[in-house]
Amino acid sequence: MSEALAHTNIYTEEDYYNLPENVRAELIDGQIYYMAAPSRIHQEILMFLSKTIANYIDSQKGFCKVYPAPFAVKLFSDDDRNVVEPDISVICDSNKLTDRGCTGAPDWIVEIVSPSNSSHDYIRKLNLYADSGVREYWIVNPIKKTIFVYHLEETKFEADSYTFQNKIKVNIYDDLWIDFTGLEV
Repeated sequence: MSEALAHTNIYTEEDYYNLPENVRAELIDGQIYYMAAPSRIHQEILMFLSKTIANYIDSQKGFCKVYPAPFAVKLFSDDDRNVVEPDISVICDSNKLTDRGCTGAPDWIVEIVSPSNSSHDYIRKLNLYADSGVREYWIVNPIKKTIFVYHLEETKFEADSYTFQNKIKVNIYDDLWIDFTGLEV
């Protein structure tokens, strides 16, 4: 007796861009993962961090750009099976910017964990981001009020953990600290 093998569709970047405009999804290893609308707390954190980062870059007359979700990031230019939408992408190389978003690894990515997608942020995306060369990756958990900071050291991420009671150094900048005590959630 032979067993039928489960058939899994492998989707591509073209499939991702052909999704209806009002559908939020990511393409990871050829699979489409649909995303629910973010919570109010998620959006409060997103705005707090986006404003803090953008204000710092502006004050320094920096050239990096901050893009909050939805913003498509194709991590590898030669891979059409991975397009993610990080909550915040900081891109310092304008050559990576396209009409569709970003092609290549952003310098810094922040993901704000939702209960329905935590394994994506802690496992799938962590590995993708490390493999693609993202220099810094933060995972912010609003329920546990924790922040995991991963910064690329040569070929692997080094990790530190913090809480919403900490002031955290951004590794890609010499003098940017984000004070989470200023976040009122």
